[in-house]
Amino acid sequence: MENFSIITTREYLNKIGNKSFILMTLLLPLFIAGITFLLGFLSSINNDSAKTISVVDNTGYIYKELDSSEDIIYDLLNNVSLDEAKEISKSNSDYGLLYITNFESPEQIAESIVFISEDSPSLTLINRIESELETILTNENFRIIGIDINEIQSSTIFINLFQESFDGEETTRVDGIVKLIFGFFLGFLLYFFIFVYGSMIMMSVMEEKTNRIIEIIISSVKPFHLMTGKIIGVSLAALTQVLIWGAMFFALSYFFSMFFGISTSYNAGEVILSSEDNGGLSSSALEMISAFMNLPLANIFIAFIMYFIGGYLLYAAIFASIGAAIDNQADAQQFMMPITILVIIALYVGILTVPEDPNGIVAQIFSYIPFTSPIVMLMRIPNGVPIYEQIISLTILFSSVVFMIWVGAKIYRIGILMYGKKLTYGEIIKWLKY
Repeated sequence: MENFSIITTREYLNKIGNKSFILMTLLLPLFIAGITFLLGFLSSINNDSAKTISVVDNTGYIYKELDSSEDIIYDLLNNVSLDEAKEISKSNSDYGLLYITNFESPEQIAESIVFISEDSPSLTLINRIESELETILTNENFRIIGIDINEIQSSTIFINLFQESFDGEETTRVDGIVKLIFGFFLGFLLYFFIFVYGSMIMMSVMEEKTNRIIEIIISSVKPFHLMTGKIIGVSLAALTQVLIWGAMFFALSYFFSMFFGISTSYNAGEVILSSEDNGGLSSSALEMISAFMNLPLANIFIAFIMYFIGGYLLYAAIFASIGAAIDNQADAQQFMMPITILVIIALYVGILTVPEDPNGIVAQIFSYIPFTSPIVMLMRIPNGVPIYEQIISLTILFSSVVFMIWVGAKIYRIGILMYGKKLTYGEIIKWLKY
């Protein structure tokens, strides 16, 4: 056990003392925060610039119904042909040209409307223009066939479902979006750690093997202690990085709330945020932040740590086994492919099933398979997963970790001293019988 603790400590200190580890730990959260603010700033600049659209309206009534706004300005061109309108629109540096041909029926007009622009137009803008034109032409159709538009509008009923859980907790569409985004973030974060730190272990073992350093080390240390010491040491380094990032996240959140003057209040156990008028955030942004604050953060934090440890140890044992079994980078790609496929399957299951039904049968099944459960379950938990399901899933996961470490140790013990032999899956199966 003394050798095991020495190896674990050495691996841990070696990783956290590395310059790249320190830089990534300190700068990555700041980089992500900076990119987020930059994208938001650039988006606001982009939205602030109004887009002028020239309109040639041969019907005589559509332009009158088009509503100019802060971001779209409609400019009518009178008595011009299509070619003349194009030249005028170009010379004025307009965003685009809306050309409307006159026909007897609104249906024919709808089929002939053309939007002309220099570059591919914004999809959001096109959808907005189409929606406006649909409303105008539909109303014109009603007028032609003698239907009173005002009666239709006054009789129209709009539904905005009030959402509530069986426990009496109010929910909104924003809550669902935030749960989905945060779940995906956790899943991709774990995916990142599995491959980054798993590859570190594999490369470390390969380096010691190819340099023949391992022959000296195992003369005084059991291969099992060496492998598990490496895995635990790197795992602790990864966990340290996660905890530092968590602390930085809460610190940045506090700074963010102070900077924008966000205040917190509680109503029936729910967090409600408000912002000062001067320099405050929009109501939609506050609603998003409130939805995040109302997530089961304690459950998410504990589950993330547990699934992070379990998922990482499971894959780390496989990576260490691969590193011990091979002695060149070309062979590594052959054995990395199945691992990559397993993780990608987990991501696809989470992406395709969690938005549709986070508690559906497919999501539940993959939440119990140890190779996919860490990612799938982390995507599900923000939506609410019963504690007993989490306990069963974690029990299966950590039982699989023990089994994989046992399997990995058998491969490690034989493969670490084997050189120059072309490795196959059949050969690895033989090693497990020794």
